[in-house]
Amino acid sequence: MYVSLRDRPGSNEEPGGRSVVRRVSTTVVLLGIVSLLTDVSSEMVASVLPLYLTAAVGLSTVAYGFLDGIYQGVSAFVRIAGGYAGDRGGQPKWIAVVGYGASAVSRLLMLPAAGFGAIVAVVTADRLGKGLRTAPRDALIAEASDPKMLGRAFGVHRTLDTIGAAIGPIVAFALLAAVPNSYDSIWVVSFAVAIAGLAVLVLFVPNLRTSSAKARIGLRRAMREITARPLRKPLVAAGVLGLLTVGDGFLYLALQDRDDFAATYFPLLYVGTNIAYLLLAVPFGRLADRVGRAKVLVAGHGALLLAYVLGALPSGGLGLTLGTLLLLGVFYAATDGVLPALVSRLVPAEARGSGISAAQTVVALARFASSVMFGLLWAVQGPSESLVVFAVLLAAAIPAAWVMLRGIDSRPEVAA
Repeated sequence: MYVSLRDRPGSNEEPGGRSVVRRVSTTVVLLGIVSLLTDVSSEMVASVLPLYLTAAVGLSTVAYGFLDGIYQGVSAFVRIAGGYAGDRGGQPKWIAVVGYGASAVSRLLMLPAAGFGAIVAVVTADRLGKGLRTAPRDALIAEASDPKMLGRAFGVHRTLDTIGAAIGPIVAFALLAAVPNSYDSIWVVSFAVAIAGLAVLVLFVPNLRTSSAKARIGLRRAMREITARPLRKPLVAAGVLGLLTVGDGFLYLALQDRDDFAATYFPLLYVGTNIAYLLLAVPFGRLADRVGRAKVLVAGHGALLLAYVLGALPSGGLGLTLGTLLLLGVFYAATDGVLPALVSRLVPAEARGSGISAAQTVVALARFASSVMFGLLWAVQGPSESLVVFAVLLAAAIPAAWVMLRGIDSRPEVAA
């Protein structure tokens, strides 16, 4: 329910006509807390994984590119299934519970994983859990929110999510500083925090029945809605831009390769990006509601382009490193919550989870391909030259994406 005087989405007047301040739903805040704890857990692992795999395990950049591609894209295989299952049953909370639970278990499975195949299996299980939970969770956020405040609602959720993403690398850094190379301790603490997040979801998040509970949607109808004309151009634009989005781990490895800072400090790179993200998520969500979500989404990729340019410079230093991290934070603040907010109004309420998951699937698959391509490029010509190639291609893709998305915010919301 809404934390407001009338406690209903879309209510901005009292019976007597006085306007009231609309606030973000309690459900959104609770889901944000779940994501905060889950991201503490996941970012503890993610912030050390590139260094662990390349330095401790000894993978080549090509092998790491494949694994990073799995990390980015394997969730695509179940995103639409998760969105559809939540829509079909009208109770997306329990689909999300299964996804969060799978990711939590994968943290503990990192302990016995030693070889490349075992690590691939564990990472795959984690990302499948993420894919299963994301669309049902976002559908809950959209269901609990005023349509006019979707950008703000997703911004608040992403802010809480990113607070956890900033804390996780700090915890990993502290563990590595206290006991160098203590990766096992990171896996154990990560598992404990993930279980805490799962408990909040199960015990405190209300079991909202989404609009599909009133009109159960069939698979054929779901596919028809997510391939309908209003959604085609956003999906194509998101795919093109995702294909040119380099994974954070690669960009951080490029910064370390150039500046040669101590491996212990590697997790702090994630902290810098996530602090910028959490400070900007709500302002960018509100900006997207006001000026247009497509505009903010495209502008966010402009920030990513500048991050590539700074990362590709032959010499660095603290200032350029911080600038790169800030630009990555701007990119995520302008895109991560804005894309589902944009897509959610282009499909009927009963197909909302399927529509959101379709967009997320396209992005995940595109980023899988991007990681594999960038890993191969790095192996052939090095990090700086590879970033230059991606920067040139992204510079060409941004105006093309804008042409595809222009005017989409002015479309009327799709009725059920």
